[in-house]
Amino acid sequence: MKRRDFVTGLGGAAALAGCAGESEQAGTETVSQQRFRWDLVTTWPPNFPGLGTGVNTLARYIDELSNGRLQITVYGAGELVPAFEVFDAVSQGSAEMGHGASYYWRGKTEAAQFFCTIPFGMNAHEVNGWLYYGGGLELWREVYEPFGLVPIPAGNTGVQTGGWFNKRIDSMQDLRGLRIRIPGIGAEALNRVGATPVSIPGSEVFTALQTGAIDAAEWVGPYNDVAMGLHQAARYYYYPGWHEPGPALECIVNREAWDQLPDDLKAIVRVACQAASLDMISEFMARNAGALRQLEEDPSVEVLSFPPDVLAGLKAATLEVVEELAAADPVVARVWNSYTAFLEESETWQRISEQAFLQTRV
Repeated sequence: MKRRDFVTGLGGAAALAGCAGESEQAGTETVSQQRFRWDLVTTWPPNFPGLGTGVNTLARYIDELSNGRLQITVYGAGELVPAFEVFDAVSQGSAEMGHGASYYWRGKTEAAQFFCTIPFGMNAHEVNGWLYYGGGLELWREVYEPFGLVPIPAGNTGVQTGGWFNKRIDSMQDLRGLRIRIPGIGAEALNRVGATPVSIPGSEVFTALQTGAIDAAEWVGPYNDVAMGLHQAARYYYYPGWHEPGPALECIVNREAWDQLPDDLKAIVRVACQAASLDMISEFMARNAGALRQLEEDPSVEVLSFPPDVLAGLKAATLEVVEELAAADPVVARVWNSYTAFLEESETWQRISEQAFLQTRV
């Protein structure tokens, strides 16, 4: 009887285990079939070439990879919230996702801008290396954690141009009193040398430049600048883009919304962001060349390089700004130390790889 009871007990236990397994499997299937509808707000004009359309591509990738389980509705700047309110909207949960450039949020935390770009700093390849393999992304997550945000790299334009000016810049003196649209640490560097930085969203740049509300403006590069019509508002087009050598754009996700996603959808969002990044920088590489040719052939435009002494002065001002920020803010200091350590190692390799090779093509 004891043996029979034991065997019967085993059978019951097996049945219970089978039911538990089926229950767990059913639960997993239920979770995996959950559907989500999110709003994504951006700092870019709606459907703007390269930037706005890049966000549309990101939303499409997420929809396709998730088989419609995570659907994203994209709103350009001003359609749901103003461009410079994206950070707050996502942090507060008014929208689940946002897309923009982290230097717009320096008023929230000075460290934010370091994850986008630093004047005279790393290019797009180096920034990606730092973020994914040099500890940069982990620091970025720490910086955004108090705001209830999850940051994910999601785009890059590559090296930008120096911007449009309504007068020639032949010396540092020519920068004094200049009203120029420019964000981030580049704005502070120009302020140190006597210029007056102005912070306005991209949708307002053309009108401000055309009407004389500002004297100069940096936006992105030839592809976007032609699309914006900036060549019709100013004559002198300067390079290089000392202020944005490789700006990483961001996708920010509300932490509560993120935590509600099953693991596979989280993975899809991360992979879609990487795919959208590759797509965006590839598009800029392809489109900038043709747009630059158009500008060089335009008799009303002069494409010029900044004089060496101007670049040297701006570089000195940039280092001064960054060192002061790092001295005043321990979070900035941690990020800056990580950034510079990676940059120093990268420079050694760049000298005998990319830089050395490009010199052979001159």
